[in-house]
Amino acid sequence: MTVNLDSPQKLSKRFTLMVSGEDALDSEKTQRLEGPPQGLPHERFLLGDLVPIAPVLLLGQSRQPLNPQETIACLQPVHFHATRDHLILIGQNQVDLTSTESAGLLKTALPFIEEDFQSAVLYQGQHYWFIPAGPFASLVTHSVDQAHGRNIDWWMPRDSDEVGMAKRWRKLQNEIQMLWHIDPVNETRALSGLPSINSLWISGIGKLADLHPPEVIQNTQCLYGAHPLLAGLAKYFKISYGEKVDLQNLSGCFAWLENPIEIWPALCNALKAKYLEEILIIDFPAGKKRERIFTSKDLYQKSWMFWKKTQVLTWKQITQ
Repeated sequence: MTVNLDSPQKLSKRFTLMVSGEDALDSEKTQRLEGPPQGLPHERFLLGDLVPIAPVLLLGQSRQPLNPQETIACLQPVHFHATRDHLILIGQNQVDLTSTESAGLLKTALPFIEEDFQSAVLYQGQHYWFIPAGPFASLVTHSVDQAHGRNIDWWMPRDSDEVGMAKRWRKLQNEIQMLWHIDPVNETRALSGLPSINSLWISGIGKLADLHPPEVIQNTQCLYGAHPLLAGLAKYFKISYGEKVDLQNLSGCFAWLENPIEIWPALCNALKAKYLEEILIIDFPAGKKRERIFTSKDLYQKSWMFWKKTQVLTWKQITQ
């Protein structure tokens, strides 16, 4: 295995695979912070330290022109699960929210949202709604992907340079929670045994001008993966994009996949057949970025038993 990333002659025959990372919240450095780091490790890697998730998501989901200097917020209808002494944010992939339900909930909350944000909603999707951040532009927020499954107390929006905005957001959030508590959408969901959509989450506040992705994104020929952030990045940099990897088009491409283990055998075969010369794997053990380049000779387990046939490294061995 080599870690030489400066090989311009090989970039055209390199495939880059990124693996999602989690926060290292038990580290001493994190415990000294007032709150968790803004953005998951892979979100910070893809977008830069300011993590402008909302405008990148909006760019990928709509066709409307977007001012790169306009600060955008992402709003998401979510479920808070009540335990004995705190609330836990449940990710949207676990609540089965339909497009019709999403539209109904937004219709109920829209007058309150637009009054407090002092602007109209720009785009309404099934899982994401977008609006100019307006008075809430200074809030420090965290994505649903980062906060899901965790006690919301530490993940709620916080004030930065403008005091009082987090309290103002919580007031709007509470108003919407009361509205949705009696909303027909939730009444119907309750009859079906589905969790209620009982709160609104704000995150991703930023502008396209804050976007600072790594060179590996800017120089790639194609982005692969189902996460809508990739669609936004592809559109911004005018790069080809596909939700699924085209195994006939691997050279010079970048992928962020939900189940990378599924593509590992095909990537190994591409290396052995010399269709690819390198695979760059980017992951985030303990929340820290790690970049490793694998060539065909790096694919096999090292063994002192030279008379035995060597085995190709499994994906589990690669990630560990």
